[in-house]
Amino acid sequence: MTALTLSTSSAATVRADALVVGVAKGAKGVVVAPGAEAVDKAFGGKLAGVLETLGASGAEGEVTKLPAADSLKAPVVLAVGLGDAPAKDEAYDNEALRRAAGSAARALTGSKKAGFALPVEDAEAAAAVSEGALLGAYTFTAYRSNGNGQNAKGGKKNDAKSAPLAEVALLGTKPRDKEFKAAAERAQALAAEINRARDLINMPSNDLDPKSFAAEAQAAAKEFGLKVEVLDEKALKKGGYGGLLGVGQGSEAPPRLVRIAHTHPKAEKTLALVGKGITYDSGGISLKPAGHNETMKCDMSGAAAVFAAVVAAARLGLAVNVTGWLALAENMPSGSATRPGDVLTMYSGKTVEVLNTDAEGRLVLADALTRASEESPDAIVDVATLTGAMVLALGHRHFGIMANDDAFRTAIHEIAEEVGEQSWPMPMPEHLRKGMDSPVADIANMGERMGGGLVAGLFLKEFVGEGITWAHLDIAGPAFHEGAPWGYTPKGGTGSAVRTLVRLAERTAAGDLG
Repeated sequence: MTALTLSTSSAATVRADALVVGVAKGAKGVVVAPGAEAVDKAFGGKLAGVLETLGASGAEGEVTKLPAADSLKAPVVLAVGLGDAPAKDEAYDNEALRRAAGSAARALTGSKKAGFALPVEDAEAAAAVSEGALLGAYTFTAYRSNGNGQNAKGGKKNDAKSAPLAEVALLGTKPRDKEFKAAAERAQALAAEINRARDLINMPSNDLDPKSFAAEAQAAAKEFGLKVEVLDEKALKKGGYGGLLGVGQGSEAPPRLVRIAHTHPKAEKTLALVGKGITYDSGGISLKPAGHNETMKCDMSGAAAVFAAVVAAARLGLAVNVTGWLALAENMPSGSATRPGDVLTMYSGKTVEVLNTDAEGRLVLADALTRASEESPDAIVDVATLTGAMVLALGHRHFGIMANDDAFRTAIHEIAEEVGEQSWPMPMPEHLRKGMDSPVADIANMGERMGGGLVAGLFLKEFVGEGITWAHLDIAGPAFHEGAPWGYTPKGGTGSAVRTLVRLAERTAAGDLG
């Protein structure tokens, strides 16, 4: 992963391949952001004018490269847009800094070192720039050839020009200051785990099935001192996990339920995180049409986010118990697959009529939610690429939040906005529950078509233990990005919800959530 260093050096003296400065849209044109004073001085105070001549406007994410002035030690200056300049005496928004740093890091692919002279007046701003740069520098190259016909997987070197930026030096910071050091260390741990989630999401399904995903969790547990338990198909059958078994029975790769837990001796609260882990979703017998299944390796993004969040909690030493439940299965059509009209007996004992085998995520989550509830956590949050309906409602950048407690839903929404993850609170209309009534079972896995994302949330609510605060994050939109990269968001797996889950754990540890 890209290295991060805090530096007191001035942009005028640091030796690097490039200097990154921020520019913004002012009332009268481009303005140079704080942190770049030394670079502006090297250009005789005319950096903004030079950039305007090159077509720069200061718009968010805009990148402009130019040769450095002779007095600078770096050969290149990279100016990145921060959007509208803030009012006098106001700071730049942390998310604007995060995105700008990400855009700059992406533009410096192949470079060994870059000095970031962006506004870092306090530790929070330094954290935002650090996160953005480390996340923006991410690349997934495990399956790329190195240009000589050799596959990059297995340790072969990739083309240096496509290698991520090797080192980020955050200029104008205070390396010995406790707050700055803590911010940098947190950013490194958080980015490493988000990138772990991205790697898993990007991995093709022929290399990542429920068994190998469980092995990844076991390896991380050993490395970071986590407790881990894996229920294989025999244990699932013995325990009566009808949802996981029903979804996975059509595949040659049997399902798994993984419990991975961070515990802390001073913890007073316990969070349970439940992740949908469909390592490939063909739709089953209700087969997806062409054009809808090419990216379905990403249907385990919820489990990846939960896994990464638990490891991050351990790396950060958070004084809260965080238990992750990874509901892993592959949804495939075969002679042994669950059919529309079949009835499954879930781990809770409830029966479910399966009207559509492509509504499988709620089935595996239902078993995991019931099992998580048995440990009586203070709260449960499930994360899933659950419904296309949520994408229709909120688009590709927002995830939906539903909950059985309005205050908890609001808190998660506020946390998500704080850490830079776009989300929106969604209702749970009780009248939609009737549409899941079944003539042969306790409930059907489908209801009304309109409001399908809300129907899925109501289904999951049925399997949460009585009296337990619960929220559901439907990350179907932002989990996998198919367009061009932007800010710190890469093409492919994004690691959506990891930051929200980690901040939720931090606030719980601090006693801020009651």
